[in-house]
Amino acid sequence: MSFSKWIGAAIGWSFGGPIGAIIGMALGSIVDKATDSSPLLGERQAGKKRRRDPYRQPTYQRQRQKRSQTKSGDFEVSLLILASVVIKADGVQDQRELDFVRQQFTNMYGKDRANIAFRLFKGITKQNISTRQVCKQIKQMMDHASRLQLLHFLFGIAKADGLVTQDEIKQIHNIAGYLGISSRDYESIKAMFYNSTNNAYKILEIEKNVSDDEVKRAYRKMAKKYHPDRLSHLGEEHHDGAEEKFRQVQEAYEHIQKERGFK
Repeated sequence: MSFSKWIGAAIGWSFGGPIGAIIGMALGSIVDKATDSSPLLGERQAGKKRRRDPYRQPTYQRQRQKRSQTKSGDFEVSLLILASVVIKADGVQDQRELDFVRQQFTNMYGKDRANIAFRLFKGITKQNISTRQVCKQIKQMMDHASRLQLLHFLFGIAKADGLVTQDEIKQIHNIAGYLGISSRDYESIKAMFYNSTNNAYKILEIEKNVSDDEVKRAYRKMAKKYHPDRLSHLGEEHHDGAEEKFRQVQEAYEHIQKERGFK
């Protein structure tokens, strides 16, 4: 798969605004002279313009008034940028975290597309990124279910090297806030990656002293929120990730059922 085909097929609203500036710069750093006559030349030139004024893109300004359905490519680009922010949070780019990103993209998109994405990712990691500006664009354009999936992936990156630093947790917490994700949703997804006595309750967004009926209501609510169908618009490549969150909600409920002895 060529870069031009990848861009044409994969990216929608994300090729504008601050995200477009970041991608333009990354493309400019990896596309060689042989591609100057290709459709990417226009994108490289656009990237240069964005470097002069990265946060005032006409395309982005037209789109920001109406949230369109998130495409797989928009999610992919958003994920690459936010992953680079989390990986650099503690000042060290651990190879295990980089391998996790590459493997996840291979699982989701296949080897060819993952190779392209990872080359782009390397260009992104070299940039100074305004997390707030990027998240602002994502919040305005991306649906809530997709934003929750982004957060789930970021926790996976932080956990990939076996040691989650406070800097990484702080960065993900800041990202969640910028994305408009509530503290309860943040704690729910965070609990899926860490073991504690109250994790099952945190995943269902309830306190440990609630009644059995409240547990059941919470389970139905969370099962609906994290149901894989809510991410069907991103394509089959994101089905496994969506299934993982849904499975963890089910396991949390089953744990509480067993603990309390109700059906």
